[in-house]
Amino acid sequence: MSVLKPRLSFWQIINMNVGFFGIQYSFGLQQTAINPLYTFLHARPEDLPLLNLAGPMTGLLIQPLIGALSDRTWHPRWGRRKPFFLIGAIFCSICLFAFPFSRALWMAVGLLWILDAANNTAMEPYRAFIADKLPEKQRAFGFLTQSFFTGLGITLANLSLGFFKNIISGSTKTSDGQSGIPYWVFGSFFVGAICSIVSVIWSVTTTPEIPPSEAELAELRSRKRGLFEPVKEIFAAIKDMPGTMWKLALVYLFQWYAMFCYWQFVSLSIAKSVFHTTPDGNKELYEQAVVWAGKVNGFYNIVTFCSAFGLVWLAHKFSAKYVHIGCLLMAGAALLIFPHLTDRNLLFAPMVGFGIAWASMMGVPYIMVIGSIPKERYGVYMGIINMMIVVPMILQTISFGFIYKNFLGDNPLNAITFAGVLLLIAAAATIRIKKDTITDDVIVPAGAVH
Repeated sequence: MSVLKPRLSFWQIINMNVGFFGIQYSFGLQQTAINPLYTFLHARPEDLPLLNLAGPMTGLLIQPLIGALSDRTWHPRWGRRKPFFLIGAIFCSICLFAFPFSRALWMAVGLLWILDAANNTAMEPYRAFIADKLPEKQRAFGFLTQSFFTGLGITLANLSLGFFKNIISGSTKTSDGQSGIPYWVFGSFFVGAICSIVSVIWSVTTTPEIPPSEAELAELRSRKRGLFEPVKEIFAAIKDMPGTMWKLALVYLFQWYAMFCYWQFVSLSIAKSVFHTTPDGNKELYEQAVVWAGKVNGFYNIVTFCSAFGLVWLAHKFSAKYVHIGCLLMAGAALLIFPHLTDRNLLFAPMVGFGIAWASMMGVPYIMVIGSIPKERYGVYMGIINMMIVVPMILQTISFGFIYKNFLGDNPLNAITFAGVLLLIAAAATIRIKKDTITDDVIVPAGAVH
């Protein structure tokens, strides 16, 4: 009988996941603030999908590569995964600080590419970090703790927009002298820059990684070195990919295409349905719609971090598969209802189900597949899972502008409805995934790994 991993305490798991708060604060700003920021710099609504190409492209190119590199890394002082998410957090903070100083659309788009590259450098090594540290019985709690910090970080990012709008007025000028980014946007991005680096440093300093055994070190040393070896490892891992992951890829195709539609068009949808305006219409009303979108997104993320730990219990009791199906059904229904609401206060009601679903999206699929992944390939397979996220997003950025203009009538309300239908299809696709089982690892006292 082999000795596997120590059972960690509640606070040890919390400490190791605190860094996810800063990473997701940044992601929250991307969800809610980036597309309005583009419109402040006079981007057209039909151009928004293509202007968001940075996220999925950097995810496709960087995350699996970083995951493969982290699988091949070990340093006695810095560890295996922590150097990557620390470097990512540093560059993320720099970009968040610089973002609101954009004076032209091209500058904001360029900074988004750097910001997304930094976030992707941090993201999947962090997922692999959880799989490395926790015994199987605690992985559900570990991944859904990340969902908790995802909800908390994104909530504060979204609510910060309204907070700073109430205390800061005025706006910048674009390079052609027109009104540009409002000054209240600066506060949210500056707070994000601080949160990103501070929270990651907290996790890095409080959570040691498990040293590899002598056999694992020997295996690391025996691996071929070279620039293209990690790339070869990615293709080899795809070739050997478990069937469960292929089935998850179909779920993700519909799920993440839908989520990108929602994030890009939620502000425009609220502007049209509640405030009866557009980015080219009443500027004050449109800014109110942006702030209200922040409140709505902040609310569903409050639901996310309140429900994340409940999903742990449900995943153990009923299986992660059935939990995710139920959550996707709630999210689909929420987005079918959302564009028909004209009272701003009623917008929060469907977001309860959407927030629970977001908690599931950020944690439950990893529970469904982690048991089928060999531990020596955690990093590369976490990166490949992210490829399953970003490929639908790339398809969305390339195709949805055409769909929006030619089939959805240039109407943001139809874009949200379209996203709701896709989430229902994702729920149906999840049925094909085999029911997961969570078994006990052999546990040793925590002190034995230090």
